[in-house]
Amino acid sequence: MNPLRLTGPEAGVIKYDLLTALSVAGLNGSPTLQTSLMRLIAALTSRYNWRADELSVGQRDLARMWSVNERTVKREIKRLMDAQLLVCTRAGVRGRVAAYRLNYAQIVRLSEPCWPLVGPDYDARMKERYRSETPVKVVNLADYAKPELSASETSVPGTWQRAMAQLSRENGDQFKAWFSQLEYVSFEGGVLVLRTPSKFAQRYIETHLSRPLVTAVEAELGPVTRIEFRA
Repeated sequence: MNPLRLTGPEAGVIKYDLLTALSVAGLNGSPTLQTSLMRLIAALTSRYNWRADELSVGQRDLARMWSVNERTVKREIKRLMDAQLLVCTRAGVRGRVAAYRLNYAQIVRLSEPCWPLVGPDYDARMKERYRSETPVKVVNLADYAKPELSASETSVPGTWQRAMAQLSRENGDQFKAWFSQLEYVSFEGGVLVLRTPSKFAQRYIETHLSRPLVTAVEAELGPVTRIEFRA
């Protein structure tokens, strides 16, 4: 996203929509994600420099704002960077405050499943605004995507490949961003074992996408009693 757009006539709407996206993603996520995004939103609304596209706040100031100690601030910043929501643009060394910028593409990926929960007008507005955006190139979860499934792989009933093909047909963007990362390990006694490229991907799939995943797998492999993830 071009940061100049965040200072023009439509800047207010864009900023509020981004904050809404983070809010609903947190409210529909795990307690840890809720806390992380609440803290991020507090920092953004109070101290983000939208013109420079930069968050540069000392750990002591963040600790006071979040009512935590500085050690917790360090852990939280690392968690937000691991989740790819913040990108470090300047390291904090020798008394110099670190600087970060938002990864807008990751905010879009994280929050998109929740847009319809806000309302059809918001969902349509966000899709129109961001479907044409060029993703910010950091570590992109879609880079872990496996090659597209061949017709022969998806035509055999009772297979993992056929379950993945069904998920791809239902929502191609969602499949590319999340399900295509999964590596099938085993399925025995109702326990489905999968491998994910990161803990963040695992948490997101567990929190937001477990229902469609289980539905697709059960249609091909049988009842699923538990899913175990391995990073």
